[in-house]
Amino acid sequence: MVEDPQQRPPEVLVFDMDGVLVEVTQSYREAIRETVRHFTGETVSHDLIQDFKDAGGWNNDWLLSHRFIADRGKHVEYADVVDYFNCVFLGANGDGLIRYEKWMPSSGLFDRLAQYASLAIFTGRAKYEADVTLRRHAEGVRFDPIVTDEIVANPKPAPDGLELIRQHYPDKHMWYLGDTVDDARSAQSAGVPFIGVAMPHSPRHAQNAELLRSLGAFAVLQDINELEGLVRSAHERVR
Repeated sequence: MVEDPQQRPPEVLVFDMDGVLVEVTQSYREAIRETVRHFTGETVSHDLIQDFKDAGGWNNDWLLSHRFIADRGKHVEYADVVDYFNCVFLGANGDGLIRYEKWMPSSGLFDRLAQYASLAIFTGRAKYEADVTLRRHAEGVRFDPIVTDEIVANPKPAPDGLELIRQHYPDKHMWYLGDTVDDARSAQSAGVPFIGVAMPHSPRHAQNAELLRSLGAFAVLQDINELEGLVRSAHERVR
């Protein structure tokens, strides 16, 4: 168990993408709803999606879509679910629902954070999905490494991605920022201090924030841009 994570400034900042760097209600969440609607004719509520996310174990939106379809009595091959989801989400050359994502970091945030720490990403996205968003919004930002779903042997909530980043930065103190139960459990398993992100307009904002605290978050931010102050304060405490 990490003691007093705020007392030691981060040397590596690791970011989840969805719900942290990117607001995805109209992209990933809507792609789940559209995929289920396509195969079943029924609509899944945002609350039900959040129920599964809060329970943990459903970081993969393809698997979650497949589960919702099966729960409605329809047998559809998993590969067909993935293909349709990707068609809706990515479209042709990134013009699908992914275009409705909102990039949350303010201009210059990563330049300022990079003065304090190295920057990395650990996301449940596939590389080709992450690449579309990072090329569109953060082409000049150096995230190293970028750990995506196909790189890890075991996805979140397993700690594999954080362990890979730790190998990249041996003996460096890391913080991990995420927004879900699986992010928090991954950080716990890896022994990495965890910061929760609970956006105010997300479903059940207050409950989500409390849930992340209960899973070990030493801070819960409403916005990724609040991180700069947290990092600066950590450095000022050790001067």
